[in-house]
Amino acid sequence: MSFHLPKMIATLVAAHLLLVATAAPAHKLRLRGEAVAVAGSTVTVTPSRDWNTLSRKVGKNTETWTVDGEQLNDVTFFAGIPAGMPLVRERSKKRDPLPKFTKTTLLVEIPELLEGTYRTYKNSGSFRLLSSEPGRFLGKDGVSFAYEFIDVDELTRRGEALAAIIDDKLYMITFEAPRLNYFDAMASDFRALASSAVLR
Repeated sequence: MSFHLPKMIATLVAAHLLLVATAAPAHKLRLRGEAVAVAGSTVTVTPSRDWNTLSRKVGKNTETWTVDGEQLNDVTFFAGIPAGMPLVRERSKKRDPLPKFTKTTLLVEIPELLEGTYRTYKNSGSFRLLSSEPGRFLGKDGVSFAYEFIDVDELTRRGEALAAIIDDKLYMITFEAPRLNYFDAMASDFRALASSAVLR
């Protein structure tokens, strides 16, 4: 029985590349200066630079944008989370239930809602709120807060968020990146994106 090693290696490499290509999330380019609706909602933003939209969604009312890949910079839109629902899709309602946004949730409780979500969904044992203060989002009174957490890759990530409750629905935008270098490099782009958000 004879083996054609180069041919076998080429076949294995081709199969591996096919699997990688299949598993990789598709990106859609969001061009600088072009207004676009996000997360299937009436929230529109006008980016000040080009971004990529990931096809994978963490929840029904969400959309994630990145420039260099979601592990390096990640903007997530939560566009109209209705009362009684979690921020992201639950893996198991029985084993790993997520905290829910409710009609009685207050703006000052939104950072705690995000923290509880991350502790379960991202398995983050370390989440620290750095600041929280009144802010404006989508032309409404809201909350602005900053935080940091350690993800499963054991990198410390910084986050910044703006949120508002409008007609009993939660609207929020978050930005996260590794604390060293990446956060500061993209923070101004995130703030420009957040300030461009309009609810039509």
